[in-house]
Amino acid sequence: MERKRFYTKRRLRQTIEGYLFISPWIIGFVLFTAGPIVASFVLSFFSWSLIRPPRLVWFDNYVVMFTRDPLFWQSLRVTMVYVVVAVPLQLLFALFLAILLNQKVRLIPFFRTLFYLPSQVSSVAMAVIFLWIYHPELGLVNDLLRLIGVQGPAWLISPQWALPALIGMSLWTVGGSMIILLAGLQDIPQHLYEAAALDGAGELAKFRYVTLPMLSPVIFFILVLGIIAGFQYFAQAYVMTRGGPLNATLFYALYLYLNAFNFLKMGYAAALAWILLLIIMAVTILQLRLARYWVYYEFEETRR
Repeated sequence: MERKRFYTKRRLRQTIEGYLFISPWIIGFVLFTAGPIVASFVLSFFSWSLIRPPRLVWFDNYVVMFTRDPLFWQSLRVTMVYVVVAVPLQLLFALFLAILLNQKVRLIPFFRTLFYLPSQVSSVAMAVIFLWIYHPELGLVNDLLRLIGVQGPAWLISPQWALPALIGMSLWTVGGSMIILLAGLQDIPQHLYEAAALDGAGELAKFRYVTLPMLSPVIFFILVLGIIAGFQYFAQAYVMTRGGPLNATLFYALYLYLNAFNFLKMGYAAALAWILLLIIMAVTILQLRLARYWVYYEFEETRR
């Protein structure tokens, strides 16, 4: 009995010590993550301008959003176009760079570092640089176009070209995806390529039937993260265009920010945030469902 009581006290002491060790994380999670999440959900049912006390409006924020706010649909459309166009382009460009940098040539570590470094530049600094690059008179892009006899547009002040300009700028940040794809390429067993060569497969056949299937889990991982990041696109649009011209670059996250801190509609902004969460969850679940049809996991095939 005494021995059992001793082990019980010892286990209780160890449990208390364990919780004490992780208490800083628990406190931080409750105060800075879980607490704000719950508060934003509650706030989405209120009308609050920060100046006057919150007023309970129940589902009015959501009703207004879907029925009487054309800018909500415009911001959602702009964001969807960006996700559908920019994310696949980023993936293809990153895969292209990864294949190039997977070759056995001299100075390859230098080139890998060179292509990776731009992804480490902060979003704001990158936006400031591209403000100059896209300048209609002094910008590098239009200077290069003039060399071949083409008059470049006013990229960031044209409703037709502002969003394509931001999509093109997004290719500057593919270094992180490139490194992940490069690691995936180097993890593909060489004997698979040797077996394909013995069967008479050319380079394109090897890429289609060996590289892509073996790389599909990595591609899926990058797609999921890329789409989530695309729906949260904010900093570059805020610095470079503020949603203009004519709301052509009014991204969802930017519209959420403007409602919260420019229009002081904190309750409406909280409702926008929760709709964004639901959209991202729905798209991610759809990706997970579709992954079974094209993502190849070698260990699952071996187990079967």
